[in-house]
Amino acid sequence: MDKCIKSLLAGGDDVEIIIVDDGSVKDNTAQIADDYAAKYPGIIKAVHQENGGHGEAVNTGLKNSTGKFFKVVDSDDWVDAKSYKRVLATLKELDRKASEGDDELDMLVCNYVYDKVGAKHKKVIRYENVFPKDRMFTWDEIGHFKLDQYILMHSVIYRTQLLKDCGLQLPKHTFYVDNIFVFEPLPSVKNMYYLDTNFYRYFIGREDQSVNEQIMIKRIDQQIRVTKIMLDYFSFDITDNDKCLNYMIKYLRIMMEVSSIMLIISKDDKLLAKKEELWQYARRKDEKLYRKLRYSILGWTVNLPGKVGRAVSSRGYRIMNRIIGFN
Repeated sequence: MDKCIKSLLAGGDDVEIIIVDDGSVKDNTAQIADDYAAKYPGIIKAVHQENGGHGEAVNTGLKNSTGKFFKVVDSDDWVDAKSYKRVLATLKELDRKASEGDDELDMLVCNYVYDKVGAKHKKVIRYENVFPKDRMFTWDEIGHFKLDQYILMHSVIYRTQLLKDCGLQLPKHTFYVDNIFVFEPLPSVKNMYYLDTNFYRYFIGREDQSVNEQIMIKRIDQQIRVTKIMLDYFSFDITDNDKCLNYMIKYLRIMMEVSSIMLIISKDDKLLAKKEELWQYARRKDEKLYRKLRYSILGWTVNLPGKVGRAVSSRGYRIMNRIIGFN
């Protein structure tokens, strides 16, 4: 956390850093937060609350935010100093133009880096073939997303008021809510901007990290819960922009695939039954949406029948993981 906070302090008076102490009892988070707030009273706020999980920490940060734009940075991660300055300069310039009558920016997207333990080559997720660079654009101008290019919490900065206006409220005591954080505001996003800079450093590789494969299987009920919340939120009339709608459907395909493949590789009959239940939940929710999810390449690959089909699905996942490098 100390490394994370120090990287953010490079923003000086242009930023407001809200440290949410989510009921920590086994470390010095509360004291560290208070020490930083005392040392940088004009920049850092320390907020203490009973444990509510990652989602409630984000809710609290948003509630206490007075900045024009809102970025979530996990305490394991940090930001690149050079890119940070470029991001802040861009946001200030776009805000100045908006005050003079230009369109307001709703969402800024930057690259992020998988800072994986033991990896010599740090994989960078870029969007240069998806978004126009260094100018405002709309959904109508976006290109095709590759499997590893989806917009994640690591890559996105939202306009604060947009998040508040769309009523974003993440569930308590639930992992993987970062998907909801990115997903639900999308229909409200009109104007976007892409900076081709490696801004966010995503530390990955701790044995107890939520994206560790075995941890994901252990917490699969929470992954399923998040997926169902996103299914419930979606409707075909949620936006009148076809490209935004199609992107949201693709996002749901990824969520269904992640939940399904974790259930498959668990090799647990009880968990395999949950896979079928999840797909039937999607079907009950909306037959049209179910067909778009189920009869896609991803939907087909995680629903191959029998033990042989599951073995093929698992093998395909392992191969893709080596190629793409996701967890």
